[in-house]
Amino acid sequence: MHPNCSRSDQFPEATYDRRGVVDLFVVDDDDMLLCLSEHALSNDLPRILFFNINGSGLGHLSRCLAYARRMRGRARPIFFSLASAVEIIHDMGFEADYFVSEFWSRSHINAWNRELAVRFGLMLEEVRPDAVVFDGSWPFAGFMHACDQYGISTRVWSNRGLYKEDQEAVPVNESEFDLVIQPGEVGAKFTIERTKGPARVVTTPPVTLLEGDELLSRNEARKELGLESDGRYALFSLGPGNLKDVSDVAHGLLEEMRRRGFTVVWARAQISVRDVPLPDDVPTVSVYPLVRYLRAFDVLVSAAGYNACCEIVQAGVPTILVPNVQVADDQVLRANMTARYAPVVISPCDTPAQRREAVSRLLEISDAPEPLPTIDLDGADRAVEEILAIVKQKASQ
Repeated sequence: MHPNCSRSDQFPEATYDRRGVVDLFVVDDDDMLLCLSEHALSNDLPRILFFNINGSGLGHLSRCLAYARRMRGRARPIFFSLASAVEIIHDMGFEADYFVSEFWSRSHINAWNRELAVRFGLMLEEVRPDAVVFDGSWPFAGFMHACDQYGISTRVWSNRGLYKEDQEAVPVNESEFDLVIQPGEVGAKFTIERTKGPARVVTTPPVTLLEGDELLSRNEARKELGLESDGRYALFSLGPGNLKDVSDVAHGLLEEMRRRGFTVVWARAQISVRDVPLPDDVPTVSVYPLVRYLRAFDVLVSAAGYNACCEIVQAGVPTILVPNVQVADDQVLRANMTARYAPVVISPCDTPAQRREAVSRLLEISDAPEPLPTIDLDGADRAVEEILAIVKQKASQ
């Protein structure tokens, strides 16, 4: 994090003129001052406050950013983030406040929820949003209490599914929300699940941060990353390692890929706290969003998180998916769904034999690609239409 991008407890410093128009300055990694335009932050636009939880990666934050980017010029997105990589939000030109997640806090969960209610309440008082969008699997008691106390009448729950059957039931009823958005898995189509109370429920196609035309070509991506134009590269993106130690899998696959003539590049996550120790000669990249550069690589090794699988389909790079079985969502099932629409090999890669077989199969599908069906990836656009429609509906009542 840049030292001037403070994770303070204060709302980002702003100055208001007598019309209530805000000029917000954010320091980026080049020490440049970015001024968001008055038009983009006009009080004439509905204010949408995003609350993204902190999972094991950046999935919840990325999904909210996907929504926010599609709202430009139609709404004023503002973030209350439990993900520590708040500088990513700033770099994309959005206002954001940070609050430490319950996962990293030393407070008891009850004390943490009380602190959250106060901090989020202050944010609600400052922003006075037209709608609050919560992205996460479990709306916190502190979040719900603050919304109740400050009279937030328009609430949206963006709740990615595909949870394992043995997961604990969430003690928050959908009736507490006006709209429930279920970001669809790979292959999902827009579906209205329920139109009448207690809440409108829709499933969208997959949600991706970038549009397809924003991904760099192979040559463009290699130039930006400083890779040789004629090199043979394999990218490893196995997650931040915060919940699962992937060292054995990573080192085993590293040796196998090198034996097959690949230069392995390791993707370091911005919120990683337990990086895999790597040989000194393994180059690393830390860029966001990673999908913008995926086509620089001949092959990819990845976990089977929601965003990763959507982006693998979007980029079309041959991939070994290594499902993480220690998370709440069913990554094995997701990997198999992804394999219908992308050149994918699925393997736990726990043993040398599994790794050899996975890499051999990967090279087969890479050398002889088969035509795959195309699917809708406009879930973010569909979600935004739903959010803005419910805001408009509530405003007219």
